[in-house]
Amino acid sequence: MRTDNQSFLGDPPRDFILLGISGRPWLELPLFVVLLVSYVLAMLGNIAIILVSRLDPQLHSPMYIFLSHLSFLDLCYTTTTVPQMLVNMGSSRKTISYGGCTVQYAVFHWLGCTECIVLAAMALDRYVAICEPLRYALIMHRPLCQQLVVVAWLSGFGNSLVQVVLTVQLPFCGRQVLNNFFCEVPAMIKLSCADTAVNDATLAVLVAFFVLVPLALILLSYSFIVRAVLRIQSSKGRHKAFGTCSSHLVVVSLFYLPAIYMYLQPPSNYSQEQGKFISLFYSIITPTLNPFIYTLRNKDVKAALRKLLARMWWLYRR
Repeated sequence: MRTDNQSFLGDPPRDFILLGISGRPWLELPLFVVLLVSYVLAMLGNIAIILVSRLDPQLHSPMYIFLSHLSFLDLCYTTTTVPQMLVNMGSSRKTISYGGCTVQYAVFHWLGCTECIVLAAMALDRYVAICEPLRYALIMHRPLCQQLVVVAWLSGFGNSLVQVVLTVQLPFCGRQVLNNFFCEVPAMIKLSCADTAVNDATLAVLVAFFVLVPLALILLSYSFIVRAVLRIQSSKGRHKAFGTCSSHLVVVSLFYLPAIYMYLQPPSNYSQEQGKFISLFYSIITPTLNPFIYTLRNKDVKAALRKLLARMWWLYRR
């Protein structure tokens, strides 16, 4: 028969204990309320964006095709992490099963890499719309948009598959306490008792590819956009052109800056406390803010939302 130590060395733990966002028990109730409100707002906002993008004929352009996929990604992001957090905050046993943990970080990385490429596709759409307006319909046709979306989802899945295969092979030697509020690959690597050089290097290379390459394409697109906008003689025309890009730039900043800080620093500099705050930002705060950023700064989306709400009110009154 195997001893307990041998079992720990050979088998993964059945459950992981999640320490959560804060080690102060008195903060759990306020955090629970904030997370619950954020989750409801994220659900309502992103569902509204998806509905108006699909139902309003004026929003069937490539820009809103990508926006609806971005909103779906944000919905999945928050649903991957927040319900588990809320359950743990309301329970004395703050655990997640090994299988549930694996699914959580697999889906989370899939969504994250997919969003990187979707944001790059949105920048390409803005570049063509501003720099090649006469050829916009010819270049950004629906089949191309669909192909870009498929590439985004499949490449994100491929990266997630690689990360899962490498991470599930790590031994944890009985270590069950995960200093985070959800399962994420950097935290899992930190928890392992084995040499994680291959995992660290693979994570750094793949994340660098999925973060830096799309970000470079976004910056290149906007360098051409800025040059084209500055050539516009009318100040009103320049303001309108920049206005169509400002929402996307804000969303890119909110997504990429925390991701770069989280994943592209040396493993020796990784701080679990800072990592929890950064993870909280891009897994909950950013998906909650995105629909409001696009709604508040986009007249077409606001008009479509008003029509949708008016239609729902009319149906309710009937």
